[in-house]
Amino acid sequence: MSGHSGAPVTIHPVKDKNDRREFVELAFRLNRGDPAWVPPLKGEVFDLLTPGKNPWYEHGKAQQFLARRSGRTVGRISAHIDELALAQPVEQGMGPGTGNWGLLEAEDEEVAQALLVTAEDWLRSQGMQRALGPLSISIWDEPGLLIEGFDEPPTIMLGHNSPLYRPWIENSGYRPVKQLKNFAVDIVDGFPPLVNRIVAAGEKNARIRIRRVDKRQFDAEARLIMGILNDAWSDNWGFVPLTDSEIAHVGKKLKDIVFEDLIRVAELDGEPVAFMIVLPNINELLIDMDGSLLPFNWARLLWWLRKPKSRTLRVPLMGVVKKLQNSRMASTLAFMMIEFIRRDAVRDYGAERGDIGWVLDDNQGMNAVAEAIDARVNRVYQIYDKPLA
Repeated sequence: MSGHSGAPVTIHPVKDKNDRREFVELAFRLNRGDPAWVPPLKGEVFDLLTPGKNPWYEHGKAQQFLARRSGRTVGRISAHIDELALAQPVEQGMGPGTGNWGLLEAEDEEVAQALLVTAEDWLRSQGMQRALGPLSISIWDEPGLLIEGFDEPPTIMLGHNSPLYRPWIENSGYRPVKQLKNFAVDIVDGFPPLVNRIVAAGEKNARIRIRRVDKRQFDAEARLIMGILNDAWSDNWGFVPLTDSEIAHVGKKLKDIVFEDLIRVAELDGEPVAFMIVLPNINELLIDMDGSLLPFNWARLLWWLRKPKSRTLRVPLMGVVKKLQNSRMASTLAFMMIEFIRRDAVRDYGAERGDIGWVLDDNQGMNAVAEAIDARVNRVYQIYDKPLA
């Protein structure tokens, strides 16, 4: 990060394709020296920012800004408002009057503060009374600022940022409201005896069936899983429901990295009541692709996707329907899905480690599951807010 030259910082709204390209490229320039930063595929970032490509814009609006100094782009931020988040109950973290910001990158603190002030002004102009961030557009994209776990590259769908951003944000009047944890667990040798006993008892229970997803019925399976998700997570802090078009979009995006033996649906008395999604860590490949599939990276990617060998697998989502939560059945189903996938992952993908996250700091059920399988916290993300009065 370079010091500033005394020249003033000016802020410009992103207006066209060229601005958007600058917005995307800046992250590459500022993070290139960080060995743990995984360059995203630029096409994916463009899609995230583009109405018509990202169905979030069907219920949200956003304005991106660039910071310039002496003609150079030195920072960026996105300010955004999600109509579905505004409709949530206040005690769940979002609610009326709460706007968001995210995708912050800045060369120094002066730039960061100027960008935050601009995002807050935009939110205020839209009638917002509180700013909550960072969120990379939606709570379902990359929520939170990394505050612990800078040493190793993140796994798929986890964010990474400079450790300098935390003091810059806190000096701008933001206070922490929620932490999201990511757990790492060694999976080669299996889980502690207690977990194995619970799984063995579950396997004898005729009411329970744990099945793989059927990729030939991909759209129906995606709808089924996201239906459980919308129910399972509906009381969680920060929850915003996924719309049908977002579910279809997520399905399309993940279709190539979805493997039948890494996703399980649990049925109780024939009714689907829980699911667990595990993804191979494509970041192991992306880290040296510099954001582009050209000229030869697409061939590497396709080859890898045929049968990925992935040292780490990530569990981005699991859920149990609300009516079973906090029951012994819920933890039995969770342990069974985790163990069944673990066996296949070690045997067929060469996996050594699982990553489970994000887990809300007050999600007692998931924290207890993580503890029972001897998982340790390896990354912590923090979400902040600030009144805009």
